[in-house]
Amino acid sequence: MIMSELKPSQGSRKRRKIVGRGPGSGHGKTSARGHKGQRSRSGYSLRRGSEGGQMPLYRRLPKKGFINAFKKHFSIVNVKDFNVFADGQEIRPENLVEKGIIRNTKLPVKVLGDGEIKVRCKIYASYFSKIAEEKVKKAGGEIVITGGKQ
Repeated sequence: MIMSELKPSQGSRKRRKIVGRGPGSGHGKTSARGHKGQRSRSGYSLRRGSEGGQMPLYRRLPKKGFINAFKKHFSIVNVKDFNVFADGQEIRPENLVEKGIIRNTKLPVKVLGDGEIKVRCKIYASYFSKIAEEKVKKAGGEIVITGGKQ
């Protein structure tokens, strides 16, 4: 394969429409804009969601509920989920992803107190509930609060 001879496959590249270059081009005179009207004028731009005079879809549909833009999102882990780890192991968010307990490390990890913990380990997380903290310490483990990302 010679780099200088590479070409795109047939039909994969389309030439852009050239308008306003006379009647011979097929796109002369009105430049494919038609005669008169809002769309034929220079500077025309259509607002997103506009449907002419028709009631726009976002106004026709019923509104329901409320979305809090300031809500904090967490990766939730319960203390019972730590039982898959070895005794005395340091548990970081990366280890939780490896075991499939959380999806990724982008969100801060919050440890909740559901279930019982049977292993003694050092847990690194952004937040701990009071019950989770007590259960980890009761099992002989240690908690390390890392800075929350959110």
